[in-house]
Amino acid sequence: MASVKIVTDSHSSIPPQEAERLGIEVLPMRFYVDGEECFEGVTLTREIFFKKLAANADVKSTQPSPQYLINSWSRILNDCDEIVYIPISSGISGSCATAKTLSQEEEFEGRVFVVDNGRVATPMYRSVLDACELRDEGYSAADIQQMLEVQRADMTIYVALDTLEHLKKGGRISGTTAALGNLLGIKPIAQFDVGDLHVYKKCRSMKAARREMIAAMHHDLETKFKSFYDKGNVYLQAAYSTDESTAADWVREIEEAFPGYKVLSAPLSLAVCCHIGENSLGIGCSCKIIRK
Repeated sequence: MASVKIVTDSHSSIPPQEAERLGIEVLPMRFYVDGEECFEGVTLTREIFFKKLAANADVKSTQPSPQYLINSWSRILNDCDEIVYIPISSGISGSCATAKTLSQEEEFEGRVFVVDNGRVATPMYRSVLDACELRDEGYSAADIQQMLEVQRADMTIYVALDTLEHLKKGGRISGTTAALGNLLGIKPIAQFDVGDLHVYKKCRSMKAARREMIAAMHHDLETKFKSFYDKGNVYLQAAYSTDESTAADWVREIEEAFPGYKVLSAPLSLAVCCHIGENSLGIGCSCKIIRK
């Protein structure tokens, strides 16, 4: 049986100690702060990143270079037969399409299987856990890729933003809209669903946004994901760019709203925070993978 290595990128928010426990590799993604190249978890701490963000530093995310992926995959394949690579969703980054193209090169064809199942943040984290379970059950890399992609639509995540400023900088909203929203204290809720990112609702406080996100998740579980939910086959997740105390309080609120569910929680990657800023909170869900 071929040995399979699960590889992801740092948009999944999987900490190093968890990656080691799972036997996976997490490729650090790059971004720029005032023109300086940084790598997640390598060259810049979260504390310094948010200080620079608060000081109005110019922060930009960027996809990994093709050579970076080629070098990483070549190195990893020295110790395994096949790779399942789970990058950030193609809906919000071109890095997945680049990886798909590279995987067709002679060196990697039939050995590197790139998963595009529309994930980012903790739903992406959960997808990596799913891949690890399938690996441990003896599935091939091709089978794992197929099963993850077949259930691409079985997820969603809502994220409440503390400010509109970073959406403005990213060109998603106008300066006028951002200024007015910030003046009124608007806390927009963004929804990421099968590769599509859009503003779901606008609230006047983070407390109201938290209530709205939980209500939205209740609705999704009772409608879109009902067949999974009725059997207990859904996973709930929390994501955040806040302090740990606020994040823990948010997780408690989710678990109280959904008794019996253990919430997978992790900070949003710094590359994602380039676009949404600090003090954001999110709730997501994904469904248990159906075996072949």
